[in-house]
Amino acid sequence: MADGPTYLRIADLLREEIRAGMWKPGDRLPSHSELAEQMQVSITTSRNAIQVLVAENLVYTATSRGTIVRNQEVLENVVTDHIRPDRPRSAHDIFEEIARAANREPAKEFSTRMEPADDQVAHWLGVPVDSWVLARTVVQHLDNEPWSWEVSFYPRDLAEAASIDSPHDIPEGTTRRLADRGYGETAHRDTLTARPASAEEAAVLGVATGTVLLDHLRIGANHERVTRATRHRCLAGRNRLAYQLGDAAGTAVIARTLGIAPGPAVALP
Repeated sequence: MADGPTYLRIADLLREEIRAGMWKPGDRLPSHSELAEQMQVSITTSRNAIQVLVAENLVYTATSRGTIVRNQEVLENVVTDHIRPDRPRSAHDIFEEIARAANREPAKEFSTRMEPADDQVAHWLGVPVDSWVLARTVVQHLDNEPWSWEVSFYPRDLAEAASIDSPHDIPEGTTRRLADRGYGETAHRDTLTARPASAEEAAVLGVATGTVLLDHLRIGANHERVTRATRHRCLAGRNRLAYQLGDAAGTAVIARTLGIAPGPAVALP
């Protein structure tokens, strides 16, 4: 181990072990007390060592499972696929399709609530401030690892008319539900920002405050109104967003040239 503070030397050792494959993605590292005993240091020192690895996104902390080694794969999401008119019918939403294409196991923590629109949400949806909107929130996991945090806002009347105000997840996704109920989206505006995670975002995603996130805002509309505003946040270092536009023949040529599999997503090394 290199010279320096003890917690950095312990972090260096654990980092080397992770990179050497001694700890696999999903493995639990020793607890703070276990590590302190093994290294003959204080719990404060062991905690500081683990925090170094959290800040580097090599591990994350889970309340019930301890410190877990992260998967280092980069997941590519072709964000135009789930809004294309010819997307094949499926019982799964786009996140599950992407996860399974990458041989990862998806899971979700879902909630929904009616709330008054703040200035920002009112601006996105074109509704009065403090008018009621539906917020559908999902924290998405891959192989039990927190992966992304998505919140979608809908005008209350539209949510009720399209039956997306259910307190349960919608397996096929709300985009399809809207279309099936006669409120299909015909236009989208996407804004992508890279920025540091707030304390709240860091807690939800299991990362250090300040970790760079991709903040993807999609506003959907039909010919009459804005139908939704979806805000999707994920780790910049573990995700790649791609836009694929054009007909099937042309996009197939691109896929063959790049040597990627056809379909909604691929896992990158």
